[in-house]
Amino acid sequence: MKKCIIPSGYENKLSLFETEVSIKKVKDFFQNSIAYELNLTRISAPLFLSDTSGLNDNLNGYERPVGFDIKTIPGEFSVVHSLAKWKRMALKKYEFPMHAGLYADMNAIRRDEDELDPLHSIYVDQWDWELIIKKEERNLEFLKKIVKRIFRSLQKTEKYINREYPLLSEKLPEDIFFITSQELEDAYPDLTPKERENAIAKKYKAVFISQIGKILKSGEKHDGRAPDYDDWDLNGDLIVWYEPLQCALELTSMGIRVSEESLAKQLTIAGAEDRRELPFHKALLNKELPYTIGGGIGQSRICLFFLEKIHIGEVQASVWPKEMIDHYKKSGIKFL
Repeated sequence: MKKCIIPSGYENKLSLFETEVSIKKVKDFFQNSIAYELNLTRISAPLFLSDTSGLNDNLNGYERPVGFDIKTIPGEFSVVHSLAKWKRMALKKYEFPMHAGLYADMNAIRRDEDELDPLHSIYVDQWDWELIIKKEERNLEFLKKIVKRIFRSLQKTEKYINREYPLLSEKLPEDIFFITSQELEDAYPDLTPKERENAIAKKYKAVFISQIGKILKSGEKHDGRAPDYDDWDLNGDLIVWYEPLQCALELTSMGIRVSEESLAKQLTIAGAEDRRELPFHKALLNKELPYTIGGGIGQSRICLFFLEKIHIGEVQASVWPKEMIDHYKKSGIKFL
């Protein structure tokens, strides 16, 4: 409960009903904007996958998926953690052309979330997107170009929702700042990774931290990444400074996906070479899949940010400890 402090003078600018209406407005506007900016088509996506497919996102490697069996189909199945690998297979299956891509609504259950707090829930809702690119576009400059397009969609969404609700304020800067995880460690060597994010986000308001998952000079990682979807040299997190909670807020994690070369390298580093025999990994190593860039954009996260809420439970329906619900309710803050 220490992390669930309600800022002094906090006032909920939208009623519960207005909040529900505004959530839809934010989501509808942003997904249309990002689809236009990145040339994406919405497709249907699975809620669960077979455990033998190798397509579920392994996140940091220790999180347990929610598993179950099916009465009429043999084998075990798990609710997705994300669609990071599934999307790349779908692009091939649906025969998307070069520089076109897909996005889908992704819903997940992350039961091993370390701590439920104003920014973290066991329920994850995001737009998972993936775009086909040329192999020669697998570079930092192309990554930055796509990040700037996503940031432009965020800026457009903020302007739109603030016109709809004039009580809301502008929070995004004119430009986004780029920094690598190593440059960030060099700038703040005495801080933890999370403290570094807070420091850089407070300074620049919107930041893209690249090269997540690599071992830094300190011998530590800025954050964990599975070895089989993002290229650790060409990925990153887009974070913003969120004044009501005085913290950095990650809105999207994304990256240029592994090539056959970087997949082999990262599987070795991670001690996960057994995954080479899974269908997805075999196809990628045999150069049967397109080169792509993709990511996940938090739906509840951007609603929290644009609607100026202080707990993600105000913009998504999930489960929370009773004492947390009661703590916020005393101040007139209602969870969905």
